[in-house]
Amino acid sequence: MELLRDATGRTDVNKLGEFGLIRHLTENFPTHHAATFKGVGDDAAILDLGNGKVQVISTDILTEGIHFDLMYAPLKHLGYKSVVVNLSDIYAMNAIPKQITYSIAISNRFSLEALEELYAGIRAACLHYGVDLIGGDTTSAQKGLFISVTAIGEGEKDKIAYRSGAKPGDILCITGDLGAAYLGLQILEREKQIYLSNPGVQPDLGQNDYVIGRQLKPEARKDMVEQFIPKAGFVPTSMIDVSDGLASEIFHICRQSGVGMILNEGGVPIRPDVEKLAIDFSLDPITCALSGGEDYELLFTVSPDDLEKVKYMPDVYICGEVVEKSEGVKLHTKGGNIHDLKAQGWVHF
Repeated sequence: MELLRDATGRTDVNKLGEFGLIRHLTENFPTHHAATFKGVGDDAAILDLGNGKVQVISTDILTEGIHFDLMYAPLKHLGYKSVVVNLSDIYAMNAIPKQITYSIAISNRFSLEALEELYAGIRAACLHYGVDLIGGDTTSAQKGLFISVTAIGEGEKDKIAYRSGAKPGDILCITGDLGAAYLGLQILEREKQIYLSNPGVQPDLGQNDYVIGRQLKPEARKDMVEQFIPKAGFVPTSMIDVSDGLASEIFHICRQSGVGMILNEGGVPIRPDVEKLAIDFSLDPITCALSGGEDYELLFTVSPDDLEKVKYMPDVYICGEVVEKSEGVKLHTKGGNIHDLKAQGWVHF
């Protein structure tokens, strides 16, 4: 990658983006151990345990003011969500999470009682997903709250789903529904601004429990990986979780698989109440789905031979197909138009 340096010879990391930065910093790191089956570049790293088994490891950092706002995110919900978003990366590899480590850096504004609330949420997530908290670290910070979670899982080597396995002719599928978490965030941000302008006004969240819940307490698709995909009897040719927005995740699969993609707008699942809410906010519902992020649904491709297996799965929607790289990445609208798909989801830098 050609670096765009300024007059002082300094390169702004924003020019590279999250994944460009990771590639640049890690591309010259060799692997020394045969067990390192898959390193940097997917939802998780893969260690070969032998006997057809692999260990799957993923880690994330969450920073106050960047990834969460404690003005409207209760600490218990934050503890729960911070675990779930990491477990989602393990499920996105078609593997099962088993353990987590949890580390925090805290300023002196956090009391013991506040941390007990945070860890109550962590415990609730561990109980719900059947994972063990096995360690971590705690240190001080000059200000704010910083969280680092590492998730460890297990899977069968021949059933792991990478971002790099999609082939022309494969079918594109998505679980659940999209856009709700983004709209939940819009409501919370709106009420925050109203409160800052007039602290005496109580928040008015209306009848929006679903979208606010999708933002503050999302769930990973444990059911898909532990039940429905094995029951249907297929292995996705590629898979990723939808954390940064549907469009961004499609581009990740396309880049790593060396393919193009056609996304059909009519196949993107958006709840009717979410569509209405988007319109109330003067937002295009499909834009919320494509660029909103934090849905933690699974986007995956399957061989056309497995079409009949996918068609009857609960909560799975066929939304497109994989094409040759030369055909690009396109959005087919409900009106019959074809546009280049744009990735405008979460930007980490």
